[in-house]
Amino acid sequence: MTKKVLLVGESWVSSATHYKGFDQFGSVTFHLGAEPLVKALQGSEFELTYMPAHEAVEKFPFGMAGLDAYDAVILSDIGANSLLLPPAVWLHSKTVPNRLKLIKAWVEKGGALLMVGGYFSFQGIDGKARWRRTPVEDVLPVTCLPYDDRVEMPEGSTAVVLKPEHPVMAGLDGEWPLLLGVNEVELRDRADIEVLARLPEDQGSHPLLVLGSHGKGRTAAWTSDIGPHWLSPAFCEWEGYGRLWTNLLAWMTEAR
Repeated sequence: MTKKVLLVGESWVSSATHYKGFDQFGSVTFHLGAEPLVKALQGSEFELTYMPAHEAVEKFPFGMAGLDAYDAVILSDIGANSLLLPPAVWLHSKTVPNRLKLIKAWVEKGGALLMVGGYFSFQGIDGKARWRRTPVEDVLPVTCLPYDDRVEMPEGSTAVVLKPEHPVMAGLDGEWPLLLGVNEVELRDRADIEVLARLPEDQGSHPLLVLGSHGKGRTAAWTSDIGPHWLSPAFCEWEGYGRLWTNLLAWMTEAR
């Protein structure tokens, strides 16, 4: 049975100014950051809809029926403002449904939500992702810090797997490839919370993969990236990369 997954975020636009002696010119580049995941899910039981960050501002569902079309939603490298401030609100001062409250209600009735780390995930760079104290944070198995939560590890780090027997860890034996950063989060103190992997003690023991539940739904937090730069090329090319995501999505949507 095919299950439908909505990936929201993982795109950005870069603007550069180039100086050549007296003269200068500008250029703009559009980037997609989830190509490794898109490739990994091809041919799997999961049908992925990729909604880039700039499209999500207006196209992310405003009603429950829109979310009910999916079995799982992944929020990755997109700040809360992108869902709170569509043009109707930001430009025209109109009211619209609060989509963060909508996500919470959808999870409560059985939806599956995964937040993936990045510069605009959890609290993010300079604290600008702003998921702290939102309805979305309410459903996650972790809480966000009130400030810039990036943990940059240019020397690289490997995961410490705490529960190798868990279904999400099936087929992921051996040492994982390097990752270069995570968002620092705090674990919720609840019986349903499971930490499957963390960083080594000498790099803070920060949670890497955390599972939980909210209402009838399942939730998860992966505090590193979907791809570069926090995931090394070796991690994205690792045979366990695709298995990690399919295992995780299978666990999250088990009851769907």
